[in-house]
Amino acid sequence: MTAEYRVSMANPKLKSPPQGTNVITRRKPAAVKTAYSQAEREEIFRRFSVQRPEPRGELEHTNPFTLVVAVALSAQATDAGVNKATRALFKVADTPQKMLDLGEDKLRDYIKTIGLYRNKAKNVMALSQMLVDDFSGKVPETREELVRLPGVGRKTANVVLSMAFGQATMAVDTHIFRIANRIRLAPGKTPDEVEARLMKVVPKHYLYHAHHWLILHGRYTCKARRPECERCVIADICKSPEKSSDVPAPLVELPPQVIGEAVE
Repeated sequence: MTAEYRVSMANPKLKSPPQGTNVITRRKPAAVKTAYSQAEREEIFRRFSVQRPEPRGELEHTNPFTLVVAVALSAQATDAGVNKATRALFKVADTPQKMLDLGEDKLRDYIKTIGLYRNKAKNVMALSQMLVDDFSGKVPETREELVRLPGVGRKTANVVLSMAFGQATMAVDTHIFRIANRIRLAPGKTPDEVEARLMKVVPKHYLYHAHHWLILHGRYTCKARRPECERCVIADICKSPEKSSDVPAPLVELPPQVIGEAVE
């Protein structure tokens, strides 16, 4: 037995495949980027579920169409500000056809207190026209169709899919983007990146309510200017370098949300 053969037998990995053979290298799936273990993520969302068993979005609406309009109007505006403007609007225009009958000029009068109202009015009229022309006046139930509507991006589509049609989505707004990066739950450079990571790191059985829990946590506790760590139920688990307390707030159910009167 030659020395070369003995080495080959002792170290079979040194063998070279026959010429022309395609070698498939199987890579392990990349680890999900998060600072938390599976058990820690489970506990974070368990506590959120105790604190707010049935979280809700804070935009007033009466049907899928008014929800689409409200979310589209909420870009760079507060939910409370949008609610004040749409209460009267939705009494007279709660369907695409009624919105078209109202007309762009009158629509502007209803929403003129909202930022960028002129451009938003154009989008609302355009999306109403598309709903009538292409969808028989009904709001579509897929993301691909929703994002075709003027003024409707991925975030708006995700909100509508969740709130109107009961689908588990992750609508990444400014609050969720901040929270995901600040506490290192699902850090990312873009909303789409954060969305993809959150969909992987949030325990599946908590996913349906997760985006509302994170939004409300960012709106009322982990605030942009100064996180109120003393009021945080996950302060002991949180891995944010900004946190000022390791003592979690008492885990009790919060009073029911009062939709329409939220303070931003």
